[in-house]
Parts: sequence; structure tokens; C-alpha cells
Amino acid sequence: MNGSLARLVFPALRWRRQSFDHEQAKIDAALAAGVGGFIIFGGTRETVTALTGELRRQAGRPLLIGADVERGVAQQVQGLTELPPPAALGYLDDLEATRGCGVITASEARSVGITWAFAPVCDLDLEPKNPIVQTRSFGADPVRVGEQAAVWIRALQEHGVLGCAKHYPGHGRTTRDSHETLPRVSTSAAELQQVDVAPFEYAIRAGVASVMSAFVAFPGWDPSGRAASFSPEILGYLRGTLNFAGLVVTDALIMAGASAAQPVPAATVVAVAAGCDVLLYPEDFRGVIAALDRAVGSEIPTARADEALARYTDAVETWTAGADQGLPDLAAHGAFADGLADRAVHVLRGEAPALGAPLAVSIVDDDVGGPYAVGPREVFIQTLRDAGVPVAQRATGDAQRIVLVYAEPRSWKGRADLGARTMAQLRRLAADARLVILFAHPRLARQIPGRAPVVGCWHGQPLMQRAAARWVLGRIR
Repeated sequence: MNGSLARLVFPALRWRRQSFDHEQAKIDAALAAGVGGFIIFGGTRETVTALTGELRRQAGRPLLIGADVERGVAQQVQGLTELPPPAALGYLDDLEATRGCGVITASEARSVGITWAFAPVCDLDLEPKNPIVQTRSFGADPVRVGEQAAVWIRALQEHGVLGCAKHYPGHGRTTRDSHETLPRVSTSAAELQQVDVAPFEYAIRAGVASVMSAFVAFPGWDPSGRAASFSPEILGYLRGTLNFAGLVVTDALIMAGASAAQPVPAATVVAVAAGCDVLLYPEDFRGVIAALDRAVGSEIPTARADEALARYTDAVETWTAGADQGLPDLAAHGAFADGLADRAVHVLRGEAPALGAPLAVSIVDDDVGGPYAVGPREVFIQTLRDAGVPVAQRATGDAQRIVLVYAEPRSWKGRADLGARTMAQLRRLAADARLVILFAHPRLARQIPGRAPVVGCWHGQPLMQRAAARWVLGRIR
């Protein structure tokens, strides 16, 4: 075997307190250990560009640097372009628009030194109780999801960034979140292969460079009850039947689904032996590297170790070559995104009301709590005020109440529907509301009490708040 399996390991770097400085000791140790790259969470254009440049300079060798950018690079990097969630693109069913999103994502990622996008989601939105997929999916139809994913992947990779189809063989049927447990899907192998795997076939035909496996068990396919990432049967189908020759990667190893059967270092040995080539986001990267190197020649056959290293080397050489494409046209990208967002806003219940100023806006936030802070919630109100519309927080006198409901799929949230506290607030507020705006999956509209019209806006990101405000401005008489 040629060298350590450290190249297969990708630690995470998180922006905290306006800086990556607190990660320097981890960076030093990880590069000294020989890791293959990093995953970046958060930052600004300036700090991420500086970080990725310094990582490569300090390494003295090519690195793959990835990020979760399902809704554009601004999902992680402030100052870049937010794009609508995949569910909104699936609703629009405009492949040229989706292609534009792939181009924008790639050009902006490259501009800050990110070369690997952990997207698109190829999971199907099949299970209303699924707490983690929802609006991250292009939809429920395998053909539509496959076509959307394929066009996004081609656009992304033609502009110099690896794509990653996730979460094979599909996270869409789960009722639990693999961040907090190991979900089990009892569907038969034949149905999974015919339906859930179909979008991944589209992605593979489009040339996707990597596929992320799910920390989900499919006992109807692999009776051992192992998660897909640890299953030679399920990963073997990806290689043997679907003829996928690129990188197979795990999901984040901090997730409970990764360590459900054994500690993470031991789990990574099983993952590589089963067919995974890259191990994402281990907390104890030193322990993982030591476990992997000890296992070569025993639990991990030497040929399997060499194959994984060769795939990594091929990817890092392929996707770090080529000139940078220069600074993206952020004004044009923003206008494109706003246009898509405006098209994605639509009435879910009732008739679009005529509105009159002054307005009173009440916020019901189903996403507070959990390990991560919610995004900004004041953008909708500020957009109205910037347009000269008086907005109060309380409905007094002749003010017309608009209720904003935020409910996104979030890691460790653990449920797909509106919670009890949210429902109690809505019973109080929705009765006399003139309008309810739902920043969530459209199916949650059926939970909203009262008879007020409901407008669907998909996600609480600033992009969609501004689009909702523009829609409201168009209804003010």
C-alpha cells in the first residue's frame, strides 16, 4: 500500500466568533497527519478565501475542500448568493433555471477556494413524517428529481467543482433523523432499487464525481441491519450494478447513525472495507487514522485500501487543476436568484387577499432551540419598511395582521410537523390574521388553524423573506 489512509479523512472547520483562528491547532495537526482535505462551515467571503488559500499553502499539496451548499454557497459563506431550496426548484420544474443554480454555485464556490459541493440531495420526498429531507429534496417523483439533479450536477462540474449525490440509496422514507439515531427503512430491496435509487442513476449518468452514502439501515436489502455506509451489499450495487466509479463518501461521522453499532474509529474501518473512499467529519481524526492504518491488510484488504487512495488521488488531481474563473458577478447572480424566488412564492390555501397599510407582523418560529442558531428573521419586515410600508409588531386599530411561520428541516430537530408550542401560538394568532406566510414545506399548510389564506415560501432564508415581502407589496392597495 502507498502511504497512510489519512488522505481519506476530512475534518470539519467551523467559523466561530467571526473567525477560524480557534481551529489553527486542529489544522496543524490534521495537515501533519496527512488528511485529504477539510469541510468548511460558516465564514465570510474574505475569511473563507483566506482560510482555503492558507490551508493549501500550509499543506504544500492539493486538497479537496468541501461544503454543504444545497441552497447556494451563501448557505455557508456570507456575502455570496442564496438560491431557493431544491423543493422550490422542483416545483418550478424549469431545468434551465436549475442549471443556472449549478453554474452560480460552482463559480462562487471556486471563487472562495471550495472545490467540493456536498449536493445535490437525490432523496425523494416520500414520507410526510420525515424530519430531515422535506424541502431539501427536489420532490417525490424519481424522474423529476433525477432530471433536476443531473442538470445541476453537469452545470456544477462543468464549472470546476465536484458534485456529490446524496444520501444513497435514499433518505426519503425515514421517519427519524440519522443525526440523532440510526433510522430503519423496511421497504424491499426491489422497490428501493426501482424507485429510491433512480435519481442516483440519473446523477451517475450525468457523471457525478462522488456519492454520499446514508447512515440508514435497509434490512430488506441488507438483513444484517447495517447502515448503507457499512454495507458491502448496498455499496456493491452502487459499484457493480450502477457502475459508479467515483468517490463513495460517508455522511458526517458526528451523526448518531454513524456510531450506532460501534465507536467511530472502528466504524470507519468497516466503512472503508465495505467500499467507502472518504470519511467526512470525524471529531477524533487522529483515532480514525490510527484505526484505519492498523486495519490495512486485515479488516481492510490492501487492494481495497489502494483502490480508495487511488480514487482520492484521481479526484484531487482532477478537481484542483484548471485556472480560477475570477470573481463572480454577484449582482447578476442575486437578480437571478430573486427572480426564481418570486416565481416560487404561491398561494397554498384560499384566495390572495388585498392588503392595506399599516400592517402588523407576528412571527411564529418552530425552529428555535437545538444546537444551531436560527437565521435572521427580520428581513421580511425590513424589506417592507424599506419600501415605505409602516409595520408594527402588534395588531392595534386598523392594522392588518400577517403571521410568519418558520419551520425548516433541521439537524437534531427530530420531527417534520409543527410543534405543540407553535400550534398554541397559531391558535391565538391565526384566527384574526389577514394572511399567513409559511416558510416551510407546503404540506404544513394543513396544520395551520383558521381560514386565513396561506402563502407558501419554502424556507426561512433571507432570499425567500424578501420574495415574500415583494409578494405582499404587490397586494397592498
